[in-house]
Amino acid sequence: MLKLSVVLFLLCISTCNGRLFKTLDPVKSYTAQSDQLAAVQDLVKRVLGDRSDEIKISLVPEANYQDFALLQYNDGILTITGNNGIGIAYGLNHYLKYFCRKQLSWAGDQIGNIPKPLPAIPTEGLFLQAGVKYRYYQNVCTVSYSSVWWNWTRWEREIDWMALNGINLPLAFTGQEAIWQRVYKKLGLSQMDLDEHFVGPAFLAWGRMGNLKGFGGPLPDSWKESQLALQHKILNRMRSLGMIPVLPGFAGHVPLAVSKKYPNASISQLGGWANFNCTYSCSSLLEPDDPLFRTIGKMFIEEQIKEYNGTNHIYNADTFNEMIPRSNNVSYLGNASLAVYEAMTAGDPQAVWLMQGWLFHNAPWFWQTPQIKALVTAVPMGRLLLLDLFSEAYPQFERANYYYGQPFIWCMLHDFGGNLGFYGKLEAINNNPRKTLLTVDSTMVGTGITPEGINQNYLVYDLMLEAGFTVQPVNISLWIEEYVRRRYDSDDKFAIATWLEIGSSIYNDTTTGFPAKSLIRGPIVKRPSTVITELPYWYTYSSLESVWDYFSKAMPNLKDIPTVRYDAVDITRQMLQAIHRVLYYAMLQEFEWKNPNTMFTLGELILDLYDDFDRILATDSHFMMGCWIRDARLSAVDPKDRDLFEYNARNQVTLWGPEGEILDYGDKHWASLAKYYYRPRWALFIQRLEYSLITDTPFDPVGFAHDVFSNVEEPFTISKSTYPTTPTENSLEVAMELYHKWRPFLTL
Repeated sequence: MLKLSVVLFLLCISTCNGRLFKTLDPVKSYTAQSDQLAAVQDLVKRVLGDRSDEIKISLVPEANYQDFALLQYNDGILTITGNNGIGIAYGLNHYLKYFCRKQLSWAGDQIGNIPKPLPAIPTEGLFLQAGVKYRYYQNVCTVSYSSVWWNWTRWEREIDWMALNGINLPLAFTGQEAIWQRVYKKLGLSQMDLDEHFVGPAFLAWGRMGNLKGFGGPLPDSWKESQLALQHKILNRMRSLGMIPVLPGFAGHVPLAVSKKYPNASISQLGGWANFNCTYSCSSLLEPDDPLFRTIGKMFIEEQIKEYNGTNHIYNADTFNEMIPRSNNVSYLGNASLAVYEAMTAGDPQAVWLMQGWLFHNAPWFWQTPQIKALVTAVPMGRLLLLDLFSEAYPQFERANYYYGQPFIWCMLHDFGGNLGFYGKLEAINNNPRKTLLTVDSTMVGTGITPEGINQNYLVYDLMLEAGFTVQPVNISLWIEEYVRRRYDSDDKFAIATWLEIGSSIYNDTTTGFPAKSLIRGPIVKRPSTVITELPYWYTYSSLESVWDYFSKAMPNLKDIPTVRYDAVDITRQMLQAIHRVLYYAMLQEFEWKNPNTMFTLGELILDLYDDFDRILATDSHFMMGCWIRDARLSAVDPKDRDLFEYNARNQVTLWGPEGEILDYGDKHWASLAKYYYRPRWALFIQRLEYSLITDTPFDPVGFAHDVFSNVEEPFTISKSTYPTTPTENSLEVAMELYHKWRPFLTL
């Protein structure tokens, strides 16, 4: 059996051999080990219930070890020893996954009927060690696309999930508007000034980054206070488990009223963002050399530290997210960066700035070598930690010369807008973190998952979380087989074949870069057009045929459990999305050939497909628009705010702006959204195509865009119709029925 003393010796060697940034030492957990132990014991009880007594946990004395877990087994009792709460939680999850065949996921749990006694592990024990110091989680957009309406019950589950997956550096942005309001009122701004500034709940991510102002508001004070109370619970739980929450910092964006209250302040106006005009965009940016910059940043950090009873000394701020600086002068960019850092350290002398590196990918034509170097090296070495946000597709660390010595985190972005289409780059996330870590000049200190939205493609994230903790590649095929066994508690050969096929095709984009988002989402959720988008190029439709055929054979052999039901919906909706594309292309071909009868038949098939698309989605609450709207309305403390919050919820997943400025960017495969939003748009489109053929007049795309906005899209966003929140049919039965109905149409 592994001796603990030997393990600690090996840990010391591995830690001493790694590249250490002493400047990051303050970015750690400050929770006493006894408190972490109690918190993890409570987590074990939440996960295992009355079986929790069969798990014994202990912590080694604090030391500068990489996070680890040592698992030992004796007479039906599993003992997990770690250096902190996160190491122990990761060890527990590994045991549940690989010895009990259980899974806890966004996409349903498979946790019941754990074998008794607990399954044994190798007699020598099992040692699990983190390969990197930090494992980061969330994107600044995740809090809007996914968690905006969460209550404490849902947050508690997510924090448990974070710990179980080894995440120790989570973003903690909830509730900050209450702090900002205090700061700005101390600076003399009025409530009216702030009501014009703060955006609505569903758009807070972009208000915080200076992209938007006012849209979806005014933000009620009751929301600010309830979210602040929620943030206290979030921070307390994260810290108790040994996590290092990342708080917000001041990036320089200020309410418009600051320029009126401080007329001598040096403030510039940024350009419009993402098709928004200056009514809701063109935010005010305080110039870095203005004394007010340091004042506001210091006040905000100090107010947070006071409110939250301390800090873990790391703060996120993004000044130029998807916005171009007013100058490419290296002195200006260096001063802009230094101002953010100095404002942080004025409030917390040990502060480390966490910056998203998305700006370098988003505008590479602006962020050339001199500009990147000026921005990142203006901050003292090791006091800026960068998130290389899109490492699996567009890593920036190489062209940025490993950020000129600043530490960075290798991140998988993967998802945009919380969309649900299947996609993955399994080979990249399996191999590239380790390759990057071992590169001679690498300053990589962590891994992360940074999706804009969650609740999708769980297999991809499960692999990344494991690869991100150990930073050791696996045999992907064998790993997928184990994934299926723990997800379904089954060895069914057809279920395994299903996911092996997905893993080798649609989840295995080995091409350079990232496909157009329309190829992942499909035209099924887009405003229809006569302009055809290209087909997905990294897999074939024959792969989809195999997937659907395999899963149809697997379903009768699988248990009727949440994970199986979820995947029955997920696979079926992906196949219907693919068939929709086939029918759409065929319909447009008939339109070009001026065959109204055939075109009409294909149009009717498309509308019939939407009915079945909505029907399968309505069999699982994960895929129901009604739940999104219900949660939005429930999150309003004051009943008078419920309609405003519902508008926020509806607009984000449809128009994304008052006039469709980012139309369909946040689209979802959700029941009721399919029935009352996507289908009516396509019905109107088909009607206009038919009219064009019958009258021998050209299709009018401008007129159609105007009419579909006026008659379908905008009315949906202001509607107060209620939608189901509880499934009424069985997912497996409906999935099998739709397989037999639609499978012949899948072939291109």
